[in-house]
Amino acid sequence: MRKLLASLPAAALAAAILLAPQPSSGQAKAAKAKANTYKAPRAHDGKADLQGIWQVLDTSIASGIEPHSPALGIHAGVGVIVDPADGKIPYLPAARAKQQENFKNRAKLDPMNKCYMPGAARVMSLPFPLQIMQTPQTIVLLSEYGHSTRNIFLTGQHLEGLNLWMGDSRAKWEGDTLVVDVQQNSASTWLDASGNHQSDDTHIVERFTRTGPDTLTYEATFTDPKIYSRPWTMRVQLLRRTEPNVRVLEYDCNAYMEFEGAR
Repeated sequence: MRKLLASLPAAALAAAILLAPQPSSGQAKAAKAKANTYKAPRAHDGKADLQGIWQVLDTSIASGIEPHSPALGIHAGVGVIVDPADGKIPYLPAARAKQQENFKNRAKLDPMNKCYMPGAARVMSLPFPLQIMQTPQTIVLLSEYGHSTRNIFLTGQHLEGLNLWMGDSRAKWEGDTLVVDVQQNSASTWLDASGNHQSDDTHIVERFTRTGPDTLTYEATFTDPKIYSRPWTMRVQLLRRTEPNVRVLEYDCNAYMEFEGAR
């Protein structure tokens, strides 16, 4: 067959390629449908079971959720922002300037270098195991990083009059996807080690979907007219840890030491 193709004139070869059978739109739709047929296992209440120990494989996400080059303490990465299409956070000019200043002074300004809790979205992209525990009323996310815990409530209303390091999370189920509304976020948290940030008014809508036996897709849409020109969305895939005796262990944070002579 290779000899036959090699002997064909260029025009004939091009015609052969054009006339070769192509997948129909129906075949493409069938392939997509097949990819979406995974049915998550059921929890005791019949909802999709999200439980397990999960972890991000791409460690560059913790360095930056936008496409970024390597720098001191920063792993190069292509980013995880799926909207806008350019992969960039649609900052207003003053907010972009703040992000750039944060990046230049990240060793001193990064809240995690002071051992503060990482925030609702950032904890999902850290290279630390994260255990999900699930009841009909509450879903708990327990991170190995600094004993950080998120409580996601499926009952009750948002708290008012305060801001929380991990935000205030209220959820509902849409099919097999857990949709979480996060408000009361703290402006003191960053979204990554590159200084991407939010404000006290940032509203996050998260979507947790189990897409395979060992895969979990996390999607978060951020809205905040104070610092962003439009809503934007990031998407991260986590893998389920399946090694024998895997568990969330301890990671006690050591704060960045500013005084001279610190190690």
